[in-house]
Amino acid sequence: MANVIVVDDDPALCAMLEDALAMAGHTVRVAGDAAELDKLLENDVPELAVLDVSLPGEDGLSIARRLRQSHSLGIIMLTGADDVVDKVAGLEVGADDYVTKPFSLREFAARMDAVLRRRRFLHVDTVPFGVFSLDLKNWRLLDPAGAEVALFPTEIDLVAAFATNPGRMLNRDDILRLAPAYGTDPMDRSIDTRITRLRRKLESTGHDSDLIHTARGSGYIYKGPSSTRQGLSA
Repeated sequence: MANVIVVDDDPALCAMLEDALAMAGHTVRVAGDAAELDKLLENDVPELAVLDVSLPGEDGLSIARRLRQSHSLGIIMLTGADDVVDKVAGLEVGADDYVTKPFSLREFAARMDAVLRRRRFLHVDTVPFGVFSLDLKNWRLLDPAGAEVALFPTEIDLVAAFATNPGRMLNRDDILRLAPAYGTDPMDRSIDTRITRLRRKLESTGHDSDLIHTARGSGYIYKGPSSTRQGLSA
């Protein structure tokens, strides 16, 4: 979950994002312009700022440039449908991504999750996955001896989805968003098949592989590295 500030002069859009992100468990604050944003920043710097390009007074591109110079946070720009120049300019001033208006909440959530994952692991080479290690630089899974576990790219995506969300129940929509089933059936049941296949491959290594637990009727949970799973039941 993340601390987010949405800056847009459209109250309806701000309310929509505030409600949707709050329901997903995020802490959300909204501002209508740069002055309101600066007041919010006095109390707490967010993990992610969502900035409309076309704001009254100081525009979103100027705000993004200023934020990037003074804070370490993710930045998503909101742009008009055909504003290619704004999109390029946003990336040039340090934005992590842009979302084109109008947009679906599903698309926004996917882009936001991607930005947060990149920012959270920007300076991290590996993250634990039970007794295994996920090499984020080379996108591979290593066993305790450092040998690579033979997995398909989509299976590495699954590992990454769980390894970067320890203790969080991921439903099928979450998993499809975080680890898309490229070139395969994207229906819900395919998630079960992919996770079963991943479990079998982990088991075949002979190492501790009881990592992904089923929350019946809800989704799946990775309970964290082996050192933090003592006393936790399946």
